[in-house]
Amino acid sequence: MVLIEDLQKAVEHENSSQTQRNRRSLSEYNYEVYHSLEDIQSWLHDLNQTHPGLVRVFSIGRSYEGRPLFIIQLGRKSQAYKRAVWIDCGIHAREWIGPAFCQWFVREVAILTYKTDPAMKKMLNHLYFYVMPVFNVDGYHFSWTHDRFWRKTRSRTPKFRCRGVDANRNWKVKWCDEGASAHPCDDTYCGPFPESEPEVKAVANFLRKHRKRIRAYLSFHAYAQMLLYPYSYKYATIPNFNCVEFAAHKAVKALRSVHGIRYRHGPASQTLYVSSGNSMDWAYKNGIPYAFAFELRDTGHFGFLLPEMLIKPTCTETMLAVKNITMHLLKKCP
Repeated sequence: MVLIEDLQKAVEHENSSQTQRNRRSLSEYNYEVYHSLEDIQSWLHDLNQTHPGLVRVFSIGRSYEGRPLFIIQLGRKSQAYKRAVWIDCGIHAREWIGPAFCQWFVREVAILTYKTDPAMKKMLNHLYFYVMPVFNVDGYHFSWTHDRFWRKTRSRTPKFRCRGVDANRNWKVKWCDEGASAHPCDDTYCGPFPESEPEVKAVANFLRKHRKRIRAYLSFHAYAQMLLYPYSYKYATIPNFNCVEFAAHKAVKALRSVHGIRYRHGPASQTLYVSSGNSMDWAYKNGIPYAFAFELRDTGHFGFLLPEMLIKPTCTETMLAVKNITMHLLKKCP
């Protein structure tokens, strides 16, 4: 586990190779624009420095290109054992609204509402949130510097010029079956073997280590306006369907109450498409009872190029959905 020293090195490394954008002090940080990886790392450093009682930033490993994989732990140390919620964003590089939401979520929880919102205070007193603002750090950086529509990681494959693996097809759950490709040049390439990507391996190891504590897994993607739950890889009903379906229904209802945006919800295989080797199914199969994947705005008009003017409405409505799921977890989940 690497703490603030590694974070400072990462900030200095990125600052030396890329021009800063909208980078100011934490109090002036603009959450209504998209940020480069260097901006996000600087933000992490400032956050860790200014909110030590509520925030802890640490690394769980390194990417293929050597970048630290940072996690933010949110929550008060109020008791010896606390359940936890995992949140990750940016598993696919081009889906910039994901990392934008993760940053928005951290600001809302740690900076703005903890002291004024009783529900938020209850959540942070009884739960930890583990937030990974950018899962696919190499791919995200590449989407800023070379190819805005890049999806995969940046690992090299022997005998092929094509680079990268779909980090959401690389998990050990029906790996490289329907909805994934065995060809390295395809966007849904599953990789040479499960957890071949250091990013996936690091997250899987962390989740395995803390699986008794982590009771919900939330992954943020774009686009489609959907709230999905297992299974993705088969047409079947999960054992705790009634409880998960109820939580999803309440979450999309809460989301719609903000701006009137409608989200479909249901099992991923039926609501979106069949896919194998993804993180949500893996989390569920490894003992995390509430596993969800959000497909954020929109439904195709802007697609991956969701304009910055829609960051705020997207994040405010999604925030309410996540809060709703979390309160359900506190009330219902064993």
